[in-house]
Amino acid sequence: MKIDHLVVNIDKKYQTDKNEIDKIRNVGLSYEPTWGKGTNGFKVSNIWIGKEYFELVNIKKNAGGGWLKKWTDMYNSGHRGLVCLMIDVENIDDIYTKLVKKDILISKPIWLEFKWFFNLFTRRMPWKNAYIPFFEKVPFQIGFQQMKDEKSKKFMEGYMIPNSKDNGITGIEKIRIGGKFTDNDFKLLSKIFENTNLIRDEMYIKLDQNKDIIFKKDESFFVEVFTSSNNSNKINIENISIYC
Repeated sequence: MKIDHLVVNIDKKYQTDKNEIDKIRNVGLSYEPTWGKGTNGFKVSNIWIGKEYFELVNIKKNAGGGWLKKWTDMYNSGHRGLVCLMIDVENIDDIYTKLVKKDILISKPIWLEFKWFFNLFTRRMPWKNAYIPFFEKVPFQIGFQQMKDEKSKKFMEGYMIPNSKDNGITGIEKIRIGGKFTDNDFKLLSKIFENTNLIRDEMYIKLDQNKDIIFKKDESFFVEVFTSSNNSNKINIENISIYC
C-alpha cells in the first residue's frame, strides 16, 4: 500500500484568486489551477508532488456535474478540507476480499466514471476505486485505488505536470491527521493496515516506501502533510498544512 493522493474540498478562490495561487507557487509547489478534469458542475485542480498529489475540488453547481454524490453533498453543506485519503494498491479486488472477511464495510471496487456534456456522455477513468465508510466523528474516509495496468499508469504519469519535483519537492513522506477519532475508529485502522503501532492517543501506520500516516485523537480536525524537501516553507489550504 502506498500514499496516492488526498481529495480536498476547496473554496473556488484557490483556483481563481491570483493571490492564493501565488501563495501556493511561492513555497515551491508547482500549480496550474486551470488544468485538470471537470464538467459544468465541478472543477478539479492538481498539485503534483512526484507521483503523489493533492486533488483540489471545487463544486460549481449543487448537483455536482458527475462528482461523487456523498462528497458533493458534503461540499454543499459547507465541508472544506480533506474528504478522502486515497491509498494505491496492487490488487484492489484482493484488498476487498480480505477486508470483507474481517467484517469491514467496504464498497465494491468499480471504475471511476462521471457524466459530462449535459449528461449525454460518460467518461471512464483507467482506475478502480473502493471506499471505507466515513469515520464516526471525523468527516473524511479512506479509499483504495488501482490503476488498470502499467500502460495506463505510465499514460497518467504523463499528465503529472507541472510537477513540484522540478523544485526539489519529490514526494509526500508523512501525513498526520488529527480529529475526534474514537476507539472504534482505531480498531478499524488496525484491521485495515498490517503495520500499526498505537502510542497513547496516536495510531502510527507504516506503508510501503517507508511512508507514514499518523492518526491523532484531537478536538479539532486538521491535516499536516510533510514532503521530501530541504526547505522550511509552509502553506495552508483549507484545513491542511503542507510543509515543503
